[in-house]
Parts: sequence; structure tokens; C-alpha cells
Amino acid sequence: MNFETLKFEKLDLNGVKTLVEWAREEGWNPGEKDAEVFYATDPDGHYGYFMDEEMIAGGSIISYDGVFGFMGLFIVKPYYRSLGIGRKLWYQRRDMLLSRLESGASIGMDGVVAMQSFYGKGGFESVFRDERHMKLGEIFTIDSHISSIEFSDFDAVLSYDIQCFGFPRPQFLKPWLNMQGNKNFKYVSDGQMKGFAIMRKATSGYKICPLFADNEVVAEALYKACLNAVPGEEVFLDIPLTNTAAVRLLKKYKTQYVFECARMYYGKPPELALEKVFGITTFELG
Repeated sequence: MNFETLKFEKLDLNGVKTLVEWAREEGWNPGEKDAEVFYATDPDGHYGYFMDEEMIAGGSIISYDGVFGFMGLFIVKPYYRSLGIGRKLWYQRRDMLLSRLESGASIGMDGVVAMQSFYGKGGFESVFRDERHMKLGEIFTIDSHISSIEFSDFDAVLSYDIQCFGFPRPQFLKPWLNMQGNKNFKYVSDGQMKGFAIMRKATSGYKICPLFADNEVVAEALYKACLNAVPGEEVFLDIPLTNTAAVRLLKKYKTQYVFECARMYYGKPPELALEKVFGITTFELG
């Protein structure tokens, strides 16, 4: 492979849409409007390799205001795999993201099992495992503390999200909440938000993304609200196995295991309230 013919270029929105379409073809089950939100989160955070004007590989290197980075959507077109292109692109993306971050800032990613040793050689360490589970939606009686997230709730949602993600990400969260077709729920008790859940339409079924809650009782109420919103549809939830209450919740509802990966970090892992993370937001952007 003559790497000199490759052009490393920043992707526009159409390029990100292409990446998301590739993700759909790979069976990653992305959301219908993911590309628009991913691009809005960091318009300078998506790059690809081009050969003769054709994009043949790409991925995201998101900077959250320079204090935290996240790598995702890393895909090489099948015809160009096993040629060293993916390795070259991955390291180039990692190094470019480091150059976009403040000194000492860490980078996160979710790595599939088959690639974890490769990412480890690139400086990433596994911190916890994630599992994706599926259950069909069904009708439940909804807890009286549950209601839809309103525009006026944004500051409270952002504040809660910071606890669970580690950094403010309003540029992501605002369009993520407002995606067409979303089902968004909050749990409020004594005037205080105790948790929230966002559920978006995916290629197949729906994904809860995220489910953050003070405790298992709140998480279960939010989970039931999500299942109730789409009876008969597939509902996916990605849980960190370090949260034993999340594991218990999915055992209680007899969910179906789909696959797993690992949350990995380059540098010091951020301090997260993982006991409140009953469902992570997205494997692509964190």
C-alpha cells in the first residue's frame, strides 16, 4: 500500500454522515440523526483518509473544550482493511487529538474486545467493561415522579450530566435532547432532579442514551418509562459493569445480552459518579 497517495482531511457534515452510514452497515445500530449531532458537537473533530477523492477510512476525535477528548466512529472500508491503513489513521487521529487538548488532558474511548490489545499498545488502559442489553418495550404503570424533560430543565440536566460524564458538554447535550422522535424523561422528587433518561430512535429499535440516576429505585422508574414509551420495540441499554445496581436491574428485567466493549482512557481517567451511570450515552462520543 502506497501511503503517500492517502490524503488526511477534515470531514464536513456529509463526511460524518458517511461514517454513520458505514456504522449502520457494520451493525453498530446508530441513531437516525446521529451525524448532525456528532458534527455539531465538534465541527473540527472528524477526519478521514481519502484516495482519489474517495473517503476510505475515518473517525472522530472530539475535543470537549480542550479539557477532555474522545475517540470514536473509527471505521475503514472493508476493501481497504488489513493493509495498515487503520493503524496509520488511528495513531494520526490520536496524536492530532492530543495536540488539540490542554497538557495533561485525558482521552476516552470504548473499544471492542478484538481491538483492546491494539488500543492498549497505543497508550489506552481499560477501566471498566460495558455491556449492551436489549429488551422489548412493554406497558408499565409510570411512577408519579416521572415526567418529560422540558426546555426549562436544561440547566438541571446539564448539571446532572457533568457528574456522570465528568465534563460539561452543552454543545452535545442540547441537540442530543432535541433530536426529532426522542423520548426524554426526568425523575423529580422534592423539587430536585434525581435522574434522567434520553431515548433515541436507532436503525433498529431505540437506544437509551443515557440513563443517569441517584439510585436503583430512580433508575428502574426511568427504565420502565422508556420501555413503556415504545411497546413491542427493541430497547437497548449500555451499562457499565462496575455499577452492580445496573447489573441487578437488567437481570430483574431479563434482558438479552448483545455484545460488550471496554471504556478505555489515555491518561488519568476522569472522576465519574459511576454509581449513577445506569446507561452510558454513546460509544461514539462518550
